[in-house]
Amino acid sequence: MKKLLILMFSTFLLAGLALAQTGVKLKRPKPYEYGTVIIYPSSANAVLPPVTFDHWVHRAKYTCRLCHADIGFAMKRGATEIKAEDNMRGYFCGTCHDGEREYNGTKIFKACSKKSATPEERQCERCHQKEKDPARADEFFRFSEKLPKERLGNGINWEKAEIEGDIKPIDFLEGVSIKRAPMSVQKDFALEAKMGGLPNIIFSHKKHTVWNGCEVCHPEVFAGVKRGMTKYSMVEINDGKYCGICHISVAFPLHDCQRCHSAKEDKS
Repeated sequence: MKKLLILMFSTFLLAGLALAQTGVKLKRPKPYEYGTVIIYPSSANAVLPPVTFDHWVHRAKYTCRLCHADIGFAMKRGATEIKAEDNMRGYFCGTCHDGEREYNGTKIFKACSKKSATPEERQCERCHQKEKDPARADEFFRFSEKLPKERLGNGINWEKAEIEGDIKPIDFLEGVSIKRAPMSVQKDFALEAKMGGLPNIIFSHKKHTVWNGCEVCHPEVFAGVKRGMTKYSMVEINDGKYCGICHISVAFPLHDCQRCHSAKEDKS
């Protein structure tokens, strides 16, 4: 009972922090919208609507490291400044969306093109959506139907899905990625919970290296590689820093306290 009350309290605390920062209560996104990023045109004269980027579509196919390290997308929305010209040169989205690269034997549609009055031009609306596409929700639910579930986020336990082979995210693109030596995965370790009564945090390098490698987190997010070298607080995490860079909008959210505060009590 005590543990339940503590977890409930921590959940309310996180909700309170979100309210305090913005002045309004944040609306929980629908499962198929969780991880969706709206990319606004860099030019004020842009004639196309902003791009709707769904993380779940790409997360099912590729690792985070592939996009955020090899291809070079910044972790912070808006920091990459993607342009159609860059895509057409084969950078950023155009790395894969060039009309030539394949996924599972099927060519990936071309992201941007200068040609007009062609089927390629009409592909624009696949990314530049004027309004919500109801078919996207249906596609998500068909995709997620047979995947392992979890309570929050978009309702998919991505870690378990990868372990059980339901998804097999690609971690290497020929001509883009560099060949790396196999990583020596560090052991899991415990981090002391700052709130009295909460279980300690168990941090798993193994789980994170599958998706992120080392480069996504070090040194951009966590400057040091030695445990305890980088100091941070739950307030900062909830503000979208450190762990909160992913565990607010893409990975399982902070409201799922038990996913991190999972150390078992020592009953000896």
